[in-house]
Amino acid sequence: MSAAVLPSVATARESGGGHSVALNADRAVSLLVACSTARRASELHAAVLRAGLDSDRAVAFRLQRAYAASGRLDHSLTLLHRTQDPTAIFYTSAIRAHSSRGLSLAALALLSDMLSDGLLPTAHTLSASLPACRGLALGRALHAYAFKLALSGDSYVATALLGMYARAGDAAAARALFHEMQPDPHVVSVTAMLTCYANMGALDDARRLFDGLPNKDFVCWNAMIDGYTQHGNPNQALQLFRQMLRSGVQPDEVTVVLVLSAVAQLGTAESGKWLHSYVNNSRRVRLNLRVGTALVDMYCKCGSLEDAVAVFNGIADKDIVVWNAMINGYAMHGESTRALEMFAQLREQGLWPTDITFIGLLNACSHSGLVEDGRKFFRSMEQEYGIDPKIEHYGCMVDLLGRAGLIDQAFHLVQSMTVTPDAVLWVSLLAACRLHKNMALGQQIADYLVAKGLANSGMYILLSNIYAAVGKWEEVAQVRSMMKASGIQKEPGCSAIEIDRKVYEFVAGDMSHPRTDEIYAMLDKMNGLVKEHGHVPQTEIVLHDLDEPMKERALAVHSEKLAVAFGLISTEPAATIKIVKNLRACSDCHAVLKLVSKITGRKIVFRDRNRFHHFVDGSCTCGDYW
Repeated sequence: MSAAVLPSVATARESGGGHSVALNADRAVSLLVACSTARRASELHAAVLRAGLDSDRAVAFRLQRAYAASGRLDHSLTLLHRTQDPTAIFYTSAIRAHSSRGLSLAALALLSDMLSDGLLPTAHTLSASLPACRGLALGRALHAYAFKLALSGDSYVATALLGMYARAGDAAAARALFHEMQPDPHVVSVTAMLTCYANMGALDDARRLFDGLPNKDFVCWNAMIDGYTQHGNPNQALQLFRQMLRSGVQPDEVTVVLVLSAVAQLGTAESGKWLHSYVNNSRRVRLNLRVGTALVDMYCKCGSLEDAVAVFNGIADKDIVVWNAMINGYAMHGESTRALEMFAQLREQGLWPTDITFIGLLNACSHSGLVEDGRKFFRSMEQEYGIDPKIEHYGCMVDLLGRAGLIDQAFHLVQSMTVTPDAVLWVSLLAACRLHKNMALGQQIADYLVAKGLANSGMYILLSNIYAAVGKWEEVAQVRSMMKASGIQKEPGCSAIEIDRKVYEFVAGDMSHPRTDEIYAMLDKMNGLVKEHGHVPQTEIVLHDLDEPMKERALAVHSEKLAVAFGLISTEPAATIKIVKNLRACSDCHAVLKLVSKITGRKIVFRDRNRFHHFVDGSCTCGDYW
């Protein structure tokens, strides 16, 4: 690297306090330590060259660090390679710069070069190198090397080792190292152990460690919130976030993105709007691309598609990730035409689709029965964009073909797949058999899965439903006995509604709510009104050997109907009612909610396991295709 190729040139004299100061080594080091931009580093580099100070090792080291700190790792590496007999300190600085930016292979290559030069790593070298290890094999090798050099007990090295084992999911090794650090572990070690527990789903262990911390920084709070969010405890994540605010610890961007993910799981729009307002009024968190994408995803999953579109339109320099969030949002709301239009728009802007883009597109086609469009997108993945279909894409295609009644084609696709079918895909195929009453194929598939030991709870339940639909009650009892023997339990249906930023959950026949009497009074009124408007309870979907009155009663107290009844007595007459259910909506509830929207003049937004239904004036946006 020479001064001629640098963007600007400084003189060999630096002005300071109104007079000219000759540049010496100490002055150059002082200026480089304070350097924060690549342009300034280049100017100082030129001055160093002019003053003949480039051979000074302290100046060369600080110049290397200045380039690395300003993001010009290429210039930093050039300087390292031009340094005669660089010490371990030079290599360590370069390793840390690359490792901290996620450039793991480059960092480890530098460590290899250092060892090839006959230099021994220091504790700082090892602590900088270990975060670059993405697998246990190399991490354990460095652990052994640290032990050989008598450096494994160093607090920095031990903390880095714990973090490496935690990231790799080796909780036993991480825990052993953590216990060796007692009674006074470094805060970074505690955070790494906390993250390890949280990532593994050992939330009770994580919480005990978290609660025992006298001083928690936002990194610890984030680790615990993330653990709850990624392991299906969004309510706990939201509660912990509120506790964090009360404690006086200021959330950062990561915190907000994690909590938005928790809100998206819950489908609680009021909490989501409050978080959006928090971001708008925060000095620390900015509505940048990352936060904006999380907001788009949250609003889509909370049923507020208009708000999602507003946030999306307000984001400058959109990347493919936020486009994917919006496409998937349109898909889950049944706005398939808009999803496909957005794909055309992102291509016009020169963005390249990813595998996530095609999951959204295929889901959009599935929810609207766009079979030919779905086939076209599926083919184009490999042929036009070089994307190998994953199990999720095959699952979307099986769902698309199955819903459209093309079950034999869906089954053929499963048999011709280049990847092993997973449980979700088999459940989708069985569900299509049940939907279109292809009991012969459904039973054939179910028998195969049971024989191969591949059946899970969803498959057993669908098999039981297939038998029940044709009145084979002995076979139903047999399947349920198999489920009991295998310890498999049916996931209970649960519907949630948010009122004044508090979430209320209902299961079928729920009697636990303090306003139960009022809820059931409204439920009886609802059922009476929908019958007056011609609704006939679809008792054939009650797959139990019961008489008609009992089947009708079982249908009447489904969780979503209880949630809607509670919404009717708890909100203003014109307010939209939003319900989230963990399972697919049953056809009787779907019919009832359509009529309730017509009778009451209310809009009802209902999110089930697969998609959104918007009930308005007796119609649903799904067009009764779901």
